[in-house]
Amino acid sequence: MDFKQCPLKYRLRAVDRIPEPPARPAVRGTVVHAVLEALYGLPSGERIPDRAAALVTPAWQRLLAERPELGEVVEEGGLQGFLDEVHRLVRTYYDLEDPTAFDPESCESLIEVSLPDGSPLRGFVDRIDVTPSGQLTVVDYKTGRSPAPGNENAALFQLKFYALIMLRTRGVAPTRLRLIYLSDGQILTYHPDEEELLRFERILSALWAAISTALRTGDFPPSRGWLCQFCDYQPLCPEFGGTPPPYPGPPRTVADPR
Repeated sequence: MDFKQCPLKYRLRAVDRIPEPPARPAVRGTVVHAVLEALYGLPSGERIPDRAAALVTPAWQRLLAERPELGEVVEEGGLQGFLDEVHRLVRTYYDLEDPTAFDPESCESLIEVSLPDGSPLRGFVDRIDVTPSGQLTVVDYKTGRSPAPGNENAALFQLKFYALIMLRTRGVAPTRLRLIYLSDGQILTYHPDEEELLRFERILSALWAAISTALRTGDFPPSRGWLCQFCDYQPLCPEFGGTPPPYPGPPRTVADPR
């Protein structure tokens, strides 16, 4: 997705691996995901709201122990306010699903495959559910707001990516893709079919061919757009008077930009 938006951003993030300064919303999202992962690690009968609330502070403390620099990001707006925001998002989750009613197949799992043309696909899925009849649902939690009408396709790109991996690894397409938006309490549900995912595969193969050419030539042009205002790489972007570092050459493996 980064390469489609801006090839230079893809290069700086996935090839040069230049770290971006952490932002409070991203840190908050990481903690919420950790809470929900821990919640589904409990027996179903224990996944009640009070137990979920008790998981918030330990999740933050674990993240802080791994990345102490995040303390400054959170302290700028107040730690208690930050934890209150996490609690609110977790409470909203209970308005959308009953976690005591089912057991997911997996949470925060790595899935990967190489397509027939060699294009590598990999990603971490927030949750995979399987019904007794074998139907698959791919679930992704979002701590931001749901997309405006007409922008759903862009939001579903990542889940179609996961669905294609599952089609290629399991031989069956997921029945449902679900985006759960905790900020405004909305759920976006989509039902893909195998033919659609195979068309999507051709799009990804063409995208990987373009990335492979760029990796070989070092040509990653910037692409200016409205999302530039949120990009931390502006100081290194020619569109904003910056200069990228010398191209380091293609890596053995490209970092997962997620």
